[in-house]
Amino acid sequence: MSATRQRTLNSGVQHVLEYLKRMQAENPAFFYAIQSYNDHSTGSIFWADPTSKVNYTYFGDAVKFNRTNHSRVPFASFSGLNHHGQPVLFGCALVINETESTFIWLFQTWMHAMSDRHPVSITTNLDGFVQAAVTQVFPGTCHRYCKYDIFSESREKLAHIYQSHPTFETEFKRCVNETDTIDEFVSAWQSLIHRYFVSDSEWLQSMFNAREQWVPVYLRNTFFGELSMTEEVGGLSSFFDGFVTVSTTPQMLIKQYEKALANWHERELKADYETGNTTPILKTPSPMEKQAANLYTRRIFMKFQDELVETLAYSATKVDDSGTITTYRVAKFGEDHKEHAVSFNSIDMKASCSCQMFEFSGIICRHVLAAFRAKNVLTLPSQYILQRWTRNAKSGAVLDAHASQMQNNSRESLTACYNSLRQEAIKFVEEGAKSIYIYNVAMNALQEAAKKIAAAKNQGSRASNSRDITNGSGPKLHATGENGLSASQLVDEKAKKIGELTEEIESTNQRCEVYRANLLSVLRDMEEQKMKLSVKVENARLTLKE
Repeated sequence: MSATRQRTLNSGVQHVLEYLKRMQAENPAFFYAIQSYNDHSTGSIFWADPTSKVNYTYFGDAVKFNRTNHSRVPFASFSGLNHHGQPVLFGCALVINETESTFIWLFQTWMHAMSDRHPVSITTNLDGFVQAAVTQVFPGTCHRYCKYDIFSESREKLAHIYQSHPTFETEFKRCVNETDTIDEFVSAWQSLIHRYFVSDSEWLQSMFNAREQWVPVYLRNTFFGELSMTEEVGGLSSFFDGFVTVSTTPQMLIKQYEKALANWHERELKADYETGNTTPILKTPSPMEKQAANLYTRRIFMKFQDELVETLAYSATKVDDSGTITTYRVAKFGEDHKEHAVSFNSIDMKASCSCQMFEFSGIICRHVLAAFRAKNVLTLPSQYILQRWTRNAKSGAVLDAHASQMQNNSRESLTACYNSLRQEAIKFVEEGAKSIYIYNVAMNALQEAAKKIAAAKNQGSRASNSRDITNGSGPKLHATGENGLSASQLVDEKAKKIGELTEEIESTNQRCEVYRANLLSVLRDMEEQKMKLSVKVENARLTLKE
């Protein structure tokens, strides 16, 4: 690293550190850590805001760790997918020295911030140091290399083949993405190697040796939370795409980081609104489709709906029936050579498919749905509805599962309580805005709750003052505060202040609720006008065709 770049990086690191210190001062739940060396120099830095930590409790089952290899900033991020299938952040880092020990420190620090709850799977760049660190820190986690990165690297490593054989890339991806069994993949790979005379390629051989860590057919039995097992998505850096780029300087990093946070927060709010305030169009009379529409977020429902509609083109042929377990051969009409095997246990209502889509993505596949239709299963069994994909993904259930861990960390506990209350309040407000009657009921309930909270705070204040007075060195009745007031006067003053603030909060809440109700009304009117305009445009288009 040149001296000029080192000075620029050092300046940027100081800028980041100042930001992190300021954020932690504003919110003690903000976490950051600095790797230290024997010479007392500043090493790598990790940080996670309270939202990242809470989001991890809900969506930390499948994680992506990405480093920006070709950037001016040695930036790394931990991310996943939320209940809308959108990128969600779990933490960031500046990786000053890319060594095995650095990544071990980084992963251990990240785990400490996330209450030592290991993910089910982690996807990373193809890197030896990262692989060694993952093996040591996450021994029970399935480690996958990013397939998109491997395909991108192939264009460089196999440039001469791509140039002389334009069809190679298409066949290479088909071999990786469209083979359904391990034997089929191995056969297709060997055929590809011999057909294009690339058996001497060391890079291809190394990729084949590592096939169990990036080829889908080897990974389908593990949850990665992706909505497609074959589509080539944009690699690992989707959360910061367009924000942290090759031109981002260390001094610009924090500004771009905050822009990315704001961007995805806004997108999540829009997706929440669409899910909660619009009704999807059902394409079948199936009770299962209606059930899914009420449970899933909009994007996840659309994925499920696609699978359900596809079952209309599939037949489930019974091939074995042992009483409790029935086995079906499921295939699309006219494509019997692409059949899948589905076994169904009628006692516990469990089904398994050879495609393993549910295990991989958490969404039930068309093959199992076809078997359900054959067995007259009209609604989704509960075990096939992952809470992480539902409208209530951020309910308190997941939070309660980690309550024992959070009790040992007051900062995380307060953050978790805040987010849990916020989610419940949002649902309360959404229901309250649906009609004037429900609004009045909700407002009365909120006002009653505000009084109870004020009373609880008052009691807590009295108890606190009582403890302070009792533990003091002077006689209990003569204890005084800083202003010379007696203990009872201090309590009365605090109670009065709390009452005034509570009234102010109630008044503000009432105004906010009115504003929200008006806003929802305007948004609904806009949606209706948009629909009417779309109908008019379509009618005009049809008229012009005639």
